[in-house]
Amino acid sequence: MGNSTEHTAYMRLKHGIQAPESGSIALNGKVVAEQIGSQIFIDGWAMVSPGDPERAADLARRAASVSHDGEAIYGAQVIAAMEAQAFVESDINKLIDTAVRFIPKDSIIYRLISDIRDWHAEVPHDWRKTRAAIAAYYGYDKYGGNCHMVPNHALIIHALLHGEDDFQKSLMIVNTCGWDTDCNSGNVGCLLGIKNGLAAIDQSGPDWRGPVADRMYLPTADGGRAISDAVTETLHVVNIGRALAGAEALAPKNGAQFHFELPGAVQGFMPEESIEAKGVATVENVTGHSRLGSRSLAIRYHGVATGRSARVATPTFTPSRAVADYFSRRGYALLASPRLYPGQTVRAAVSADALNQQPVQCCLYARVYGPADALEIVRGPQVELKPGAEHEFTWTLADTGGAPIAEVGVEVSSATRADGVVYLDYLTWDGAPNVTLRKPDYDVGFQRFGGGPTSDMWRMAWVNGVDQYDWWWPEAYRLVQNEGRGLLMQGTRQWTDYTARAQITPHLAKAAGLAARVQGMRRYYALLLCADQKVRLIKALDGDTVLAEQDFPWRLGDAYELSLQVAGTTIRAGVDGRELFVVEDADGALESGGVALVIEEGRVACEAVVVAG
Repeated sequence: MGNSTEHTAYMRLKHGIQAPESGSIALNGKVVAEQIGSQIFIDGWAMVSPGDPERAADLARRAASVSHDGEAIYGAQVIAAMEAQAFVESDINKLIDTAVRFIPKDSIIYRLISDIRDWHAEVPHDWRKTRAAIAAYYGYDKYGGNCHMVPNHALIIHALLHGEDDFQKSLMIVNTCGWDTDCNSGNVGCLLGIKNGLAAIDQSGPDWRGPVADRMYLPTADGGRAISDAVTETLHVVNIGRALAGAEALAPKNGAQFHFELPGAVQGFMPEESIEAKGVATVENVTGHSRLGSRSLAIRYHGVATGRSARVATPTFTPSRAVADYFSRRGYALLASPRLYPGQTVRAAVSADALNQQPVQCCLYARVYGPADALEIVRGPQVELKPGAEHEFTWTLADTGGAPIAEVGVEVSSATRADGVVYLDYLTWDGAPNVTLRKPDYDVGFQRFGGGPTSDMWRMAWVNGVDQYDWWWPEAYRLVQNEGRGLLMQGTRQWTDYTARAQITPHLAKAAGLAARVQGMRRYYALLLCADQKVRLIKALDGDTVLAEQDFPWRLGDAYELSLQVAGTTIRAGVDGRELFVVEDADGALESGGVALVIEEGRVACEAVVVAG
């Protein structure tokens, strides 16, 4: 409170103060309300409003007002309007002229932009002098807090003017200027990307895109969205914009997760970096070699031979223990659930280049977390690909014993030396999982005098929304919630119709139970054993709605087998093998989502959650 603008607003909302009061200067003070956060998250409003700066500025204002006020809102509106207009206008000064129409002329942001344009005109080839003027008139010494809007907005305008439309130069300037470098760079890069396109990025300086390979991490309480890629998120944004415009959604290659239809897209696929596979493969987005679209992923292999396979894969979960530890050390935990589970069927179309000199063996493979969180390979059926041949793979993943699946990909092997190319047209999966989410057999648990558990990634597959979820207890899952309701969540929005079962033991609880179609901390169906000796089926969506309830005497310390079945609009719920409720909920708001263990003000234990399609 009073330090983080967003957390201050969150606490206001949590205690019943609605927006825009939640982010207001009147309630939170001028310094807190005018920090940079409203500008950081503003790019999306522009991208769903191409060529419509007025709508972008309005969406920016309304979103920013939840947590911010005053100059923070004006700065956000300017960036959103500039980016929206950048879809149809390439001149930076005209973009600025368009954007300032949406903010008060007596605001600091309006005056700041005018001053920077004047300073730039005086010394157009010396960005350091403009930076010095900004520091003198609008620096951190004049605008307090952690990252105030005013100084940082100034650096964005400054870099766009002095950067002369060069992607690398503009980012060099805005980074070298300091202050909030990550956020300012994000806004500058986004605007230039919209305005000038991929070609301008690819032609400016180093290889900006290759090392990243489109990979993105989006940690939220909806953990199945956390491990993503730029193409997937692009389509989400584009389809929001198309919905606002009344157009149909785009779903390349029948909605395949990995379709490679956007220029240069590799969607997270990279060669494996093991000693065995290093240097054997490269990937490149190419035109053709696709039955369902116009592009594919070329997998070029070199020196494949016995004991030396070419493997390329994309992450479906946190890609390594090292990555998980890195984010934890930084204080920004990578909350994520796997995207792919046992019981689901992976499908992929692969073809061999007609100019290949010899056939190769090809298969789909996955890597799962094993003992000590080392990655282990599991393979699907192998086929021979002769030059010019095509094959459509279908592989239903077997049970992994509770181990999460970290990545999925394509392997090329040969008994004799082979060089060549295969093309991945698409890779996707479907169906509900058949999985038991539990402690893997290889995890022997906490050794009282010998250290901690052997593995942690199976625990990290759960998105932790409870006060205490530790690894040193004998149960696989011991959850403690001190105040309010907490959830431990896993799964994806791809799960629609399935049955979830779990044996839970409430040791102290206002309520405890099992949830299905979970879309975050406040969107789900749940079957709850409640302290007033009732069992309730609730729908959490803008608060709780009790769909059904009945008396049910239960005791602390006893174990109860809860089940929830979701199929279309029908929800069935039972305890200890006896069906208690059959409810129809036809509003369509909760059509899919993962599972969760639920605890409200107390402690609950559980050994496993079973999900069956």
